[in-house]
Amino acid sequence: QKVSVEVLDHLEHLALVDFRDSEGVERLHKAIQFADQLHEVNTDGVEPMDSVLEDRWCLYLREDDVTEGNCTKELLENAREKVEEYFVAPPGNIPLPKLEERETFLQGS
Repeated sequence: QKVSVEVLDHLEHLALVDFRDSEGVERLHKAIQFADQLHEVNTDGVEPMDSVLEDRWCLYLREDDVTEGNCTKELLENAREKVEEYFVAPPGNIPLPKLEERETFLQGS
């Protein structure tokens, strides 16, 4: 099953995963083959679930006991970039190539 350049571009932007080389495209093809096995499962008459824990009336939660605190300054020392007291996460942390550059990898797969 071939993956179009447009689908590849969309997946890269959603997942922030770089598929620009033949190894990345091969991994994607293997993941698709693995997921396609789900089509072989007969789900006739099976109601969709919201959660795997639907049969429980309540969830068992642990007590939320604070054991440490007031360590914001130490934690933020690990941040590459921060604004006020928040970590800054970039919208995309990998450089994505242009669509034309990726077509060569898709043709070889």
